[in-house]
Amino acid sequence: MLARFDPWREMDTMRREIERLFDESLFRREFPFLDKEVAAMPLDIYEEGNNIVVKASIPGLKPEDIKIEVRGDVLRIYGETKKEEEKKERNYHLREHRYSRFERSVMLPSEVLTDKAEAVFENGVLTLTLPKSEVAKAKAIPIKTPAKV
Repeated sequence: MLARFDPWREMDTMRREIERLFDESLFRREFPFLDKEVAAMPLDIYEEGNNIVVKASIPGLKPEDIKIEVRGDVLRIYGETKKEEEKKERNYHLREHRYSRFERSVMLPSEVLTDKAEAVFENGVLTLTLPKSEVAKAKAIPIKTPAKV
């Protein structure tokens, strides 16, 4: 099957390759040009029957803080933590909880039926069950031989 050229798919492939190179680097460190307000989230993506299942670890958030979008075969999970107001009557010794944004976009193995997708958030883990679209399912094509006369 021929696929139409999609520059976004090519760019996503390049981005994943660059991420892989950084992940495999012995000298992995934070780079000053990266936005420190954007936090990464670990993902597991696997196929189970006719579904693609995505598990994302997003501890400390509420479901209303998380947004999910699927466009074509690209999944985007994003949101933000709410900033807790600093109370003047408190004498903080350490204050590390703060506002932060997070976003993760990944290419799914195939397109999915978003209208039948399910999302469950439990104990800091977001589980998405995304049914594969009919286009993504392989179909066997029988081979016919011409009848001999």
